[in-house]
Amino acid sequence: MRAAIMQPYFFPYAGYYRLLAAADVFVIYDCVQFPRRGWVHRNQLPRANREPGWLTLPVEKAAYDAAIRDVELKTDAADLMRQRAAAFPDLDHALRHRSTHPAASAFLNTRPALTDYLELTLRVAARRLGFHPQILRSSALDIPARLKAQDRIFAILEALGANAYVNAPGGRSLYDPQAFSARGIRLEFLPDYTGPRTSMLHRLLMEESESLRAEILGDCRLAEAA
Repeated sequence: MRAAIMQPYFFPYAGYYRLLAAADVFVIYDCVQFPRRGWVHRNQLPRANREPGWLTLPVEKAAYDAAIRDVELKTDAADLMRQRAAAFPDLDHALRHRSTHPAASAFLNTRPALTDYLELTLRVAARRLGFHPQILRSSALDIPARLKAQDRIFAILEALGANAYVNAPGGRSLYDPQAFSARGIRLEFLPDYTGPRTSMLHRLLMEESESLRAEILGDCRLAEAA
């Protein structure tokens, strides 16, 4: 069984979804520290001048060392997100005139917990793209807090009974292939992504899901670590 483990992001770029296409089980890695300047709660969409601008989810202030699973959205998040969407014409138009589109509906379907919201949007995008791995959260696996980095990944994979771990290309510098081999787990990597880095929220609203699926699958060749 092949597993992928990755932090959740706010409608990430298409290359992220290659993990859902390649894995039997996708683990939302929400038991790690929330990165305030990362892409977990924000992304870039085209503004009126077609230049990218930041669209940020309204999250409550959290402790510096808070895990992703502990971060919450503001109680008036849906209203705030409608207001912020006005700066992005394509998104604003979709919310006004195509509100039943799954991506538009998911964008405003806020939940108190950030992870709940991100899992919802992940599932909606995956379903539109035709990818159906089992989706779990690392915080539900009862992994000991003392385990860090590669050891935490091993604990998750062993809890799942996985014999292969598929990773984004940026993970090559993070893991020791010999350590995976010693545990009987294949360490596999996707190639560098060559497509656009545009948020999947925008692309699902503006493009056909079939063409997006074909693009992702065409850039999904796996290579085993040496």
